[in-house]
This record gives sequence, structure tokens and C-alpha cells, in this order.
Amino acid sequence: MYLTIHDVAKRTGLTTYTLRYYAKEGLFDFVTRSSNKIGTRLFKESDLEFIYLIKCLKNAGLTIKEIKTFVDWTMAGDATISKRRAMFQERRTALQKQLAELQATLDVVDYKCWYYQVADDAGTCAVHDTLADDELPEKMRRVKHQLAAQHNFTAD
Repeated sequence: MYLTIHDVAKRTGLTTYTLRYYAKEGLFDFVTRSSNKIGTRLFKESDLEFIYLIKCLKNAGLTIKEIKTFVDWTMAGDATISKRRAMFQERRTALQKQLAELQATLDVVDYKCWYYQVADDAGTCAVHDTLADDELPEKMRRVKHQLAAQHNFTAD
């Protein structure tokens, strides 16, 4: 049984526009086409796994050109295994760095939520001038000191 582009869109969460764009860029060269004049793409269930992988690669920050290279390597077979592995290792390293940066950003946002909650409860931001370091929750103390060290300012 074959799936239409609309079926694939529903199953993958990608729009038909995105799927057609990916097809135009050569990302679906592995998909069977009908023999009619139009050459309609006939997606199989097994094609969905690869489409999910393409979606993952896009979400991981690869460009269409980089994804096309990966698709080409995959279609070339086992001779490109080391290239594909290296690509995933590089992407994992980049994503780990992004995650660390996002965690640091989230820590600051958490700090500011805490900061303004305390200030709101007291009716003034000046309440923070009266708090000793040991009165701050450990995580908030750490973030406050990191902010001060990075920017050489008080963390208002």
C-alpha cells in the first residue's frame, strides 16, 4: 500500500509544501514514482522512517544541502558509513554545546523569575540588598555570582 503526500504530511507533521520542497531539493530520490505522466510520489511505510530522520536532521540544525549530502551518502551504501558516523558525531557535539548554552540561559531565566518573585512579595527590588549570600537558594546564589562575574554588574 502506498501513501500520498497528504498521508505523509499527516503522519510526519510536515506540511505538503515542506514535503514538496524537500522532494524538489532531492531529499526524496529514494521514493518510488508512479509511471503516469505526473510521476506522483508513492511513499511506502518504510519511507516514513527515513523522512522522520530527515526531519530530525533539519531540527538538529543541518541545512538542506547537508541533509542532501547525507541522503546521497546513504544511497551510496556502506562505503560511506564512516562519513555518516562522523556527520552524526559532529552534530551531537554541536547539539551538546547548544544544550549547555540553553541550560545556562534557562538558569538565568529561573534566577530572574525567583528574583522578581521575591521582589514582588516584598514590594521592592531593594529586598535583595538585605539578603546575605547564605540566604539565597544555592542555585540562585551560583547564577547571581556567574552573572556578576561575566558582566561585572549587580544582577538586578
